[in-house]
Amino acid sequence: MNNWHQQSIDAVTAQLSTDPQHGLSSEEAQRRLAEYGPNELKEQRAISPWVILGRQFIEPLVIMLIAAALISAFVTHEITDSLFIAFIVLANAVIGFVQEYRAERAVAALQQMAAPEARVVRGGKVADISSQDVVPGDIVLLEAGMRVVADMRLAETSNLRIDEAALTGESFPVSKEATEQLPEETVVGDRTNMAFAGTLVTYGRGRGIVAGTGMDTQMGQIAALLQTTEEVKTPLQIRMAHAGKWLIVATLVICGVVFAGGWLRGNDVAIMFLTAVTLAVAAVPEGLPAVVTITLALGAQQMVRRNALVRRLPAVETLGSVTVVCSDKTGTLTQGRMSVQVLYANGMLVTVDESDDGSQAEFRRDGAPISVAKDKYFSLLLGSLSLCTDAEVENLGTPEETSIGDPTEVALVEAAAWAGLPKPEMQAQYPRVDEVPFDSRRKRMTTLHTDPEGQLISYTKGALENVLERCSAIIQDGQIQPLSAEGRAQIIQQHNEFADQGLRVLAAAYRRWEQQPVAEPDEVEQDMIFIGFAAMSDPARPEAGPAVQTCQTAGIKPVLITGDHQATATTIARELGILSEQDQVMTGRDLTSISADELAEQVHEIAVYARVSPEDKVDIVEAWRRQGQIVAMTGDGVNDAPALKKADIGVAMGITGTDVSKEASDMILLDDNFATIVTAVERGRVIYDNIRKFFRYMLGTNCGEILTMFGSIVLGWKLPLLPAQILWINLVTDGLPALALGVEPAEPGVMKRPPRDPNESIFARGMGPFILWVGVYMAVCALGLFWYIFNITGDVAAARTACFAVLAFLQMANVMAIRSESEPLWRIGIFSNPQLLGAVLLTMIFQFAVTYVPWLQGILHTTDLSPSHMGLCLLVGFSLYWVVELEKSLRHRGERRS
Repeated sequence: MNNWHQQSIDAVTAQLSTDPQHGLSSEEAQRRLAEYGPNELKEQRAISPWVILGRQFIEPLVIMLIAAALISAFVTHEITDSLFIAFIVLANAVIGFVQEYRAERAVAALQQMAAPEARVVRGGKVADISSQDVVPGDIVLLEAGMRVVADMRLAETSNLRIDEAALTGESFPVSKEATEQLPEETVVGDRTNMAFAGTLVTYGRGRGIVAGTGMDTQMGQIAALLQTTEEVKTPLQIRMAHAGKWLIVATLVICGVVFAGGWLRGNDVAIMFLTAVTLAVAAVPEGLPAVVTITLALGAQQMVRRNALVRRLPAVETLGSVTVVCSDKTGTLTQGRMSVQVLYANGMLVTVDESDDGSQAEFRRDGAPISVAKDKYFSLLLGSLSLCTDAEVENLGTPEETSIGDPTEVALVEAAAWAGLPKPEMQAQYPRVDEVPFDSRRKRMTTLHTDPEGQLISYTKGALENVLERCSAIIQDGQIQPLSAEGRAQIIQQHNEFADQGLRVLAAAYRRWEQQPVAEPDEVEQDMIFIGFAAMSDPARPEAGPAVQTCQTAGIKPVLITGDHQATATTIARELGILSEQDQVMTGRDLTSISADELAEQVHEIAVYARVSPEDKVDIVEAWRRQGQIVAMTGDGVNDAPALKKADIGVAMGITGTDVSKEASDMILLDDNFATIVTAVERGRVIYDNIRKFFRYMLGTNCGEILTMFGSIVLGWKLPLLPAQILWINLVTDGLPALALGVEPAEPGVMKRPPRDPNESIFARGMGPFILWVGVYMAVCALGLFWYIFNITGDVAAARTACFAVLAFLQMANVMAIRSESEPLWRIGIFSNPQLLGAVLLTMIFQFAVTYVPWLQGILHTTDLSPSHMGLCLLVGFSLYWVVELEKSLRHRGERRS
């Protein structure tokens, strides 16, 4: 793509062989349409839904389940078992398919931002044509309300302002000028002589020469980035795949050892094969994928209630892994609206303290409240600024508040109303009789009014230097005085202090007239009397600061990335605590001067990025990920979509976000609030803790089953469990309590600990040894009870029933003990998770039912147990609770000593 912004209009016209007044001929336009193709974004060949569906069946754990189902059906002839497993596999596949299919729609949403029609000049005549037929060299007319159809070099402008927020992140409409030639390195957000496809004209009019269409536009570059940016696997998906591979290897090894050992001892090959298959069924945690999926779904529901809508279920857990949060500024860390912060008049400052909800404000001078309406200077300042606007505000300070107009003008009208100077009343006293509209060359606007005495007065507002140069006097110390060079210097110095803080400053002046002047700038805007100025900003959200502190306490680094100016970004970052003395600030221009490797080395030191492009955002995310960090990226514009897709978790804005950013995201903030991200991170940590708990719970059970079966084979006993009983334990006895673990409340201090290592295995922090010793304890209890009952009764069915029952009770004891990794049950409260308590009681009822209900006995091959034998099963089973609590106490006592 050529650097059209650095070329003159004549050079662009010559290079594109067009006429800026008459445009292209119809024949030439048709020829170029054939050469360049339609003005539309092209999608790569769509991935077939069948391919997406097929991907859902290649995860190791899923393959393991499919194999278990097939073996169970064809070898053991347990069709019911196979159907259970098939249902779980299919349910997981459907959920995964829906999520991945939706993720492919980001480019489709980008295409919808194209304008349906364009107004062009062809052959000297104005015509409305389909935007797809626009070609390079076309002359396009722009007016307020139109969407820009292609990238174009502006040839003429008249007070043209374009909203580029979706493309660049710029908070406010950008004033455009046709005549400027800009340096080559000028970033997109500062290319004031260009208009870009997909942006919106908010004011004025213009004429542009189309320089790029379709994929050869800034929007096209974003589409290409979206198509080439691969989605990353979440930490949970990686850990589940690792766990699945580990389980496959362990299962194959154990089954192979058992089969080979039995065969070498002379046992029948068919019997040993059946035994190995039974062991495989015991090893596979059939309920685990379903429990993980349902727990993530429940977590997603909880997050919706906290204004976080999760689009991809694995993102629920990913939030708990986040180590870096890259946040946009406008509307996320800030309120997304302008608000007057300081007033300057008569050499004095008045601060404006707005309430958190924006319903009222208090004015203070030297810390003491003042009545602005009764102050000669500040009432004149706010009154003039409010009258010299086209903005309207209704129902101020109420939930029904509505506003019309430029955000900066709305802020002035609001401030005046808070001060007791509502605009409707002011207009009634000072009706407008004429005006000189704002234009980007003068950077001033003037309105002419009659005062209550019928005299004419003009009010001018605009950029301070542009207003001050037209002033010859100042109202100060109760009188109108000549504006001296010293006085000008003092005003400029005060202005610069606020500008350096990222505040937007608008000055006000006035002049009285004997007779109505001609409404021309050179006539009206001269010999004015300077009043003062208002400094305003997009204020930080009141909850953003505490949320940033919570992030930092939790070991998460917040980073500000914005298309806004460096001074504004730096001020907000310092105010919120994102930017410390040790941190650096980098601009988009700085980023272009360093390599990807250099950025990856420096990324830890940079807390603020300003004036960045979509490619820059992707590079920043990639730099963090190269350092092994888990990155969350927020954004609302089209320009954010590639980075949202590249990040481990992309977070779009629900209120201000474009459809493109939402389609590329994993999660949508329904309230556009940074604090909601922190709440979601906390919930993600809780969910991961709970996933670890039911891994600990379910795999401990599976280990106990395997060792029970393995021990009986080594000892030459009859099988203590049958495949149907193993499947019951894995799906029913495991399943209900595991689901209830998914809603376990947060552990103490969940947001006061650092993020876990992104490379950490799900079996880390002692889980592997825990699973092993619990499995050994369960196997010893189960085999011991099997041997005891069989020796007393001689009834293998009774011994199997007792073994089956004691394993179920051991599980219930285990699940109650592992509710917290650090605190005992009596400290966190037995009733603090009523769902789990209910699941344990219901599971025990089920276990009694399969033991004593005749028709269930036939399905699960059980028989009645005597009260004494059932009592023994309960006693042995719940002994595990005390053993786990003892181990927990000894472990944490050792950790405290170290």
